[in-house]
Amino acid sequence: MKLAEALVLRADIKKRIDQLESRIMRNAKVQEGQTPAEAPATLLAQMEALSDELVTLIQRINRTNSATEFEPGVTLADALATRDVLVMKNAIYRDLAEAATVTQELRTRSEIKFLSAVDVQQTQQHADQLARAHRELDTKIQELNWKTELK
Repeated sequence: MKLAEALVLRADIKKRIDQLESRIMRNAKVQEGQTPAEAPATLLAQMEALSDELVTLIQRINRTNSATEFEPGVTLADALATRDVLVMKNAIYRDLAEAATVTQELRTRSEIKFLSAVDVQQTQQHADQLARAHRELDTKIQELNWKTELK
């Protein structure tokens, strides 16, 4: 199995566990004298089995990411960490540019005037650079995911 296939399977298992959780909660209590539409014990057993499968799959994905060379001296796990931080930083810079954009109309001279404490254009450009770096890195990661066998 390719790493990319394992990632798709991981997402599918997580979604199935979430669906099971909803079904378990819907059947957790019933009116006196009634029976639940589905047996919570059966649903819990299915959730436990899927959870065990998910743990094994995540462990294999993590081993593969740690053992796969992304580029000389850099593992796939290292590249994933870099990608995650790029996403975080991009969001911060985009939010900063939005927060620093001053759009107010003063109706009287006594109203308080707000000024931007940062260069919005430069901040937005930096966010755009981070987004581009993220896209480029993510594309390389996805390509490698389809070439790499799961360990």
